[in-house]
Amino acid sequence: MRRIIYRWFWSWDYEKEEKWLNEMSLKGFQLVSVNLCRYVFEERSDVQYIYRLEFLKDLPSNVESRAYIGFLEDTGVEYIGSFGRWVYFRKNAAYGEFKIYSDIDSKIRHYKRLNNLFLAILPANLCPAIINFYSYFNSSRTSVNLQAGCVSFLVSALIGVGIFKVSRKIKMLKKERIITE
Repeated sequence: MRRIIYRWFWSWDYEKEEKWLNEMSLKGFQLVSVNLCRYVFEERSDVQYIYRLEFLKDLPSNVESRAYIGFLEDTGVEYIGSFGRWVYFRKNAAYGEFKIYSDIDSKIRHYKRLNNLFLAILPANLCPAIINFYSYFNSSRTSVNLQAGCVSFLVSALIGVGIFKVSRKIKMLKKERIITE
């Protein structure tokens, strides 16, 4: 039997999403498909999986990404699907531990990819906010400009939160790397 659940996770808190997927697996619900906020589970209590997520350098359709996914599949990891550059993997828990990031440097690279995405889309949201606010306060006074400016500013603020949180994680990992060296 299939079960569809709609749920939102912030990109910078992907560990919470992994934890939730692993808890669902313990309850007998195995992820079979994923899209934006949409998770499709199959009820199977005969197997338990360990789920991992990764934000790839390129889209999964890219040659390098396909080679990487193929490499993981050769090690017994199943590719479930993707949403944009986010990919979802699982491995049967009976086969032991499953980690994508085996060292601190790979975790740092992962978070830097996320931060670069946030830094790239921030201006695309902040510029329309400024333009709409400017237009509202200096000429048109239409509610459309005010509403669009508010929405763009809110999205920019959320992206800013993501940049802050991911930057903090990178900083903590760099400190951890210095301690362990």
